Amino acid sequence: MHFKSFNYLSTVCLKIDIHTHILPEKLPRWADKFGYGGFIHLDHHKAGCARMMRDDEFFREIQENCWDPQVRINESNGHKVNVQVLSTIPVLFNYWAKPKDCLDTSRFLNDHIAGVVNDFPSRFIGLGTIPMQAPELAVKEIERCKKIGLRGVEIGSNVNDLNLNEPQFFPISAACEQLGMSLFVHPWNMLGTKQMSRYWLPWLVGMTAETSRAICSMIFGGVFERFPKLRIAFAHGGGAFPSGIGRIEQGYKVRPDLTAIDNDVNPKEYLGRFYIDSLVHDAKFLRYLIDVMGKENICLGSDYPFPLGEAVPGKLIESMRMVKGVKENLLFSNALRWLDETEDKFLIK
Repeated sequence: MHFKSFNYLSTVCLKIDIHTHILPEKLPRWADKFGYGGFIHLDHHKAGCARMMRDDEFFREIQENCWDPQVRINESNGHKVNVQVLSTIPVLFNYWAKPKDCLDTSRFLNDHIAGVVNDFPSRFIGLGTIPMQAPELAVKEIERCKKIGLRGVEIGSNVNDLNLNEPQFFPISAACEQLGMSLFVHPWNMLGTKQMSRYWLPWLVGMTAETSRAICSMIFGGVFERFPKLRIAFAHGGGAFPSGIGRIEQGYKVRPDLTAIDNDVNPKEYLGRFYIDSLVHDAKFLRYLIDVMGKENICLGSDYPFPLGEAVPGKLIESMRMVKGVKENLLFSNALRWLDETEDKFLIK
């Protein structure tokens, strides 16, 4: 591991945001190329704004900070964020598509992110996306991501309703472990979406449940045991998992016949074995996360540039009183450790 411990209090405190999303300014009309619908395209209806459209259905309005790296840098400067970790928007995972078509879209998105990183290597770190529905193709794309300079891959919390502990996904975890590629797990295809169509509940409730689903499936499914060197981070403060760990442990204790069928290790033993981001919007809960998950396992994450994210990345962390060294852990040290990245190229001279 390349990470080196260092006290930056006397020089500069880096801010590395591990949870930001980007997409190309121009997306191909995949539906025209592949002959079927369901893919996202962009409608640039006015300067600096675009509608994300799924066929003829409106999905989301985005601004130029979602695609223009210079705008991102300017806004990051205002937020005093030194480095953004770039990943695609989950709606572009395309796990539902034909495998080779998903590989094509993944390669396009990955090449774009690699290009942004190559243009601004001191400001961005890149994560790729892969065709999870086709593990053999996914492994090849992970290998290619490594070659083009990406530091890891972002994956969804489930793959077409399959949990991440399914044996068919083991080669993907194995490849990331062997190649030293980090994993970032982001919720998508949320549980109960049809039952929660009002009040934005899929984003407010479903996403937190999805992240807990992913963590629990990987714990109970033995993924952490099988791949002990795999470096994994989960979005949105680990979702509902940290607040539910007592209940999860109790279930393990009282019904091992249902919970411990693939892994007999107490779920609490995995606290400290993976990373989460800091995106919880509440100082009291962030203190709870530090107590439960550990000060070395939480990374600044903002969900930039979307409205459910932290408007000024790192503001919550910086506003809190913490024991010496903890803020530095959350703002940059833990991110470097998760990415197995060196800090030298990100220092401001």
